[in-house]
Amino acid sequence: MAGPVSQDWEPVVLRKKAPTAAARKDDKAVNAARRAGADIETMKKHNAATNKAASSSTSLNTKRLDEDTENLAHDRVPTELKKAIMQAWTEKKLTQAQLAQIINEKPQVIQEYESGKAIPNQQIIGKLERALGAKLRGKK
Repeated sequence: MAGPVSQDWEPVVLRKKAPTAAARKDDKAVNAARRAGADIETMKKHNAATNKAASSSTSLNTKRLDEDTENLAHDRVPTELKKAIMQAWTEKKLTQAQLAQIINEKPQVIQEYESGKAIPNQQIIGKLERALGAKLRGKK
């Protein structure tokens, strides 16, 4: 061994961490500070406890939308297409459900097209044309 063995006897002091911001605002911490006579700062935050989003104020965009009187609506299935679909599947002796299965769609889709509630989709109309062997869109 080289040299005398010595020990380091300096004291080690362990301390608790300072409380976090959330802990300082805790009711217990505030009450303890009041009892100790410490200064307590309170401030009211803007829109606190009003349950309003920061963006709930009316903006120019919202005002423009409110003043807009143009009536917008989706395209609907034309009457000729409805009739053509019904006529084509009845001539092929199919049911709506069978036709839907052939084109890999839900029977509800066929019903919506025939009732005129569906928004026309060119892909679905194309599938119907291929499955029924009939031209459904454009001039015959």
